[in-house]
Amino acid sequence: MDHLRSEKMSFIQLIMPVESAHRAISYLGELGMLQFKDLNDDKSPFQRTFVNQVKRCGEMSRKLRFFSDQISKAGVTSSACPAFQPGISLEELEVQLAEHEAELLEMNTNSEELRRAYNELLEFKLVLLKAGRLLGSSRNHEIPAERELDENVYSKEKDQESLSLLDQETLSEMSNKAGLRFISGIICKSKALIFERMLFRTTRGNMFFNQAPAEEHVMDPVSGEMVEKIVFVVFFSGEQAKTKILKICEAFGANCYPVPEDTNKQRQMTHEVSSRLSELEATLDAGIRHRNNALASIGSQLWKWTIMVRKEKAVYDTLNMLSFDVTKKCLIGEGWCPIFAKPQIKDALQHATIDSNSQVGIIFHVMDAIESPPTYYRTNRFSHAFQEIIDAYGFVSETVEKIILYMHFCSGQYI
Repeated sequence: MDHLRSEKMSFIQLIMPVESAHRAISYLGELGMLQFKDLNDDKSPFQRTFVNQVKRCGEMSRKLRFFSDQISKAGVTSSACPAFQPGISLEELEVQLAEHEAELLEMNTNSEELRRAYNELLEFKLVLLKAGRLLGSSRNHEIPAERELDENVYSKEKDQESLSLLDQETLSEMSNKAGLRFISGIICKSKALIFERMLFRTTRGNMFFNQAPAEEHVMDPVSGEMVEKIVFVVFFSGEQAKTKILKICEAFGANCYPVPEDTNKQRQMTHEVSSRLSELEATLDAGIRHRNNALASIGSQLWKWTIMVRKEKAVYDTLNMLSFDVTKKCLIGEGWCPIFAKPQIKDALQHATIDSNSQVGIIFHVMDAIESPPTYYRTNRFSHAFQEIIDAYGFVSETVEKIILYMHFCSGQYI
């Protein structure tokens, strides 16, 4: 019948010196047999005694979540430490977490800048390879295959479908004689059609638009995803048209890059951009390896640090429930405990006094209470899970309570 009834509870009062209060609460929390009563329910969380310590623990928890997110994004496997072994103090841990966060933020910033420069150079290379065909003169008939531009040319006339290679070269000659100018760049494929229509309407058809697929996906700096882009070349005439086209390119997120008309200069510039891309790629790989090593080192201690911070925050949250006596420099706490746990609580308080080198012991006093005591059921390996459900939800219906009590009874009889 013991499984059908709650244990007999006792209302106690603890008077703890300030120097041993933290250790005493820590030991009592590991014991788990005492439920404290909030003696500061009339105060807001910001008016309590240990609000600064709680804020520090919350800030350290934020840094630990940041480390966990970075490890998950990088895909670094970290070895969790199941056993809690305190090796450093809370102040030392706070300094270490601040150093690790500053180091990771700096590495992330440098990596983003390098990635942005790499993407710009990659786009520049693609523009040089694809847009060079349209800008060559009629004398350069032999052009490498990788720089060939697709012949899908869009013009202002609806019935015109495409231009041949000879027509493109003729266009280049005519542009040099007529003083036509051009703007070359790259844009997302999903925006290409609307982009072309906007250019046509803004210039009233006084432009020539050509495009070709980039054949390589480029990372979007905003979303971080690989997107498909196209290379475009816009021929126009006049400074006013240039201003309008540049504004439209900026509005659509199109990146414009200068491409020389001379084929030799194009090849030389492409070679320089390719060598610079190789250097940036090697630098990015080295930075990623260094960052992964730092995240792996943090991940090996992450579980240990998380447990330590959670424990410290729980201790200070409990200390904020106690009444602080300024004159006597002690903390007064009240709470409920099972009667059978009194010897264990007294032993924990005595160990806390000894370990904290306090000259004054902790006073354990049993008091009379008017309000009804909370319930506490002893559980075994079978009924523990059902009791956890009740503790998690905080309430249980009458039918479910009868089922749980019956399971308590069955577990005590057959297990």
